[in-house]
Parts: sequence; structure tokens; C-alpha cells
Amino acid sequence: MNNHKITGVFSAAATPLNADGSPDIGLFTEHCQRLLAEGCHGVALLGTTGEANSFSSSERRTILEAALKAGVPADKLLPGTGVVAIAETVELTRHAISLGVTKVVMLPPFYYKGVSDDGLLAAYSQILEGVGDNRLQVILYHIPQVSGIPLSVPLIGRLIEAFPDTVVGIKESAGDFNNMQAIIAAYPGFSVLAGADPLLLPLLKAGGAGCITATSNLVAGSLRTVYDKVHNAEQTAAVDQAQARINAYRTLSNSYVQIPTIKAMVGLKTGNAAWTRTRAPLMPISDADYAGLSEAYAKLP
Repeated sequence: MNNHKITGVFSAAATPLNADGSPDIGLFTEHCQRLLAEGCHGVALLGTTGEANSFSSSERRTILEAALKAGVPADKLLPGTGVVAIAETVELTRHAISLGVTKVVMLPPFYYKGVSDDGLLAAYSQILEGVGDNRLQVILYHIPQVSGIPLSVPLIGRLIEAFPDTVVGIKESAGDFNNMQAIIAAYPGFSVLAGADPLLLPLLKAGGAGCITATSNLVAGSLRTVYDKVHNAEQTAAVDQAQARINAYRTLSNSYVQIPTIKAMVGLKTGNAAWTRTRAPLMPISDADYAGLSEAYAKLP
């Protein structure tokens, strides 16, 4: 895995909120530090699990600045900077670089559906040329079930060819292992990162680079065990045990609406009920579901 420019276990970090719906900066930075202490190589803040598209550009900048001010190293942060408007994506990406944060996760412009690969190539090209900084490393974000915009294997190749030192990886959140394998086979050295926790182990075995996942908010240490020990034949039992624990947490989080459930589970883990807050249109988990979740959570390994 040494030939990958970006490799490791990264948390798709949830974003806690104050009672008025604003980002709870203190709780968020505490969470980032805990994720790193538990074994994450980095924090992929302001993604889907982080409710990024419910925050303004100003709020996104404030959250990123706060993480750095709290002492989270710039090279361990992978903010999401891809939004609908190209100019705004350029602005958010430039802001990150101005702070020393050079790795970003970038959605394509996602409002217009059914767009061509030519259109997506043009959009990404305008963004990367608009940023115009050779320090930048971009992880493409493939989550078509939410964005409605798939990033095809040929398009990925065209982007790598056009920007070989900048377009260095992809977060594959469709959960399509065949697609992950196809990308790995087509583009050796390109960092393929799983967006679904259960796929980390098979992806690493297939030559993938790691993961950016939601359940890392809860079981970062287990994900790190899988990452560190997957190629050690003497550690098979430890890896299998860690993966089973990861799967148990992932299954529970998927038993209800996922993002509010992940947040509620972080609240159960930390003893802070503030974590249950979400920003509309997402709603907090219902009282009845929370009761069931709490009971099931207490039984997890």
C-alpha cells in the first residue's frame, strides 16, 4: 500500500450542534481529538455524515478553522469542499489550502442529474484550475445514491490523466465492491477508500488504500486494528474479531435513520445527549427508537 498517496483509516466525522442549531465547536474539536487518539489516521470532516450540505460556506470555514485552532494537525484533516457551484467549491478549497490543509474530499456538482462525463470533466477541471495550487490532493467522492451523480471508471481515468498529481483517490460510498476492484485494476497506485465499514477488510486485501467511514465515529480502534494487521497471517483472529465488532456497530447504526443514529450512538458512547441534535431536514431519532437503540447499544461488544 506504500504506493498510495493517501492511505489509512479516516473518520467521516459527525458534527455536533448547539441547542440553536449552530455547530458546537468545542464538542466537535473534542471529538476530532478523540478520533485521532483512538486510532484514526485523519478526520474527514464536513462530509455526508457531518451534514456538510446543511451548513453554509461560512460555517464550513469556521468548523475547519476551529479544528486547527484546537491543535488538530492540518495534514490529518480532509474536509469536504465540493458543493453545487464551481466558484464556491474553488473558494472553499482555496480556504483549506490557505490554512495548510492540502487534502480534500470533493463531490461533483450534484444538482443537475444525468450529466455527461464530459460535463463532469469540465466541472472538475474548472475547479482544479481555479484553485491552481500544486499542493492540493483531491479525493473524488462517489456517492450516487445521495448525490445522483456517479463517477464512472473512464471519467476517473480522464481526471487522473489530466491532473495526475492532484486527483489521487476516491471515496467509494456506493458500496459496490466490484466497482472498487475495477478502479484498483484500472489505475494502480490510485487510492480507493471504502465508504462502508464492512468493506474495509476485503478492500485492503484487494489492494485498496483504506476507508472514510461513519462507524469510525464509534469504533476507530477496531478499524485501525484491521488496517494495521490485515496482512499479518498471525493476526487473523484479531482482525476477524475487530471486523465483527465493526459490523455489529454498523448494523445497529443502519437499523434506524443512519446519520441521526450515528450521532445518538456517539452520545451514548460519550454520555453527552447534545449529540442527538441534527439540522433540518434531518430529524433526531425518535424517543421510541432511542430507547430501542440504547438497549441494543448496551449489548454491543
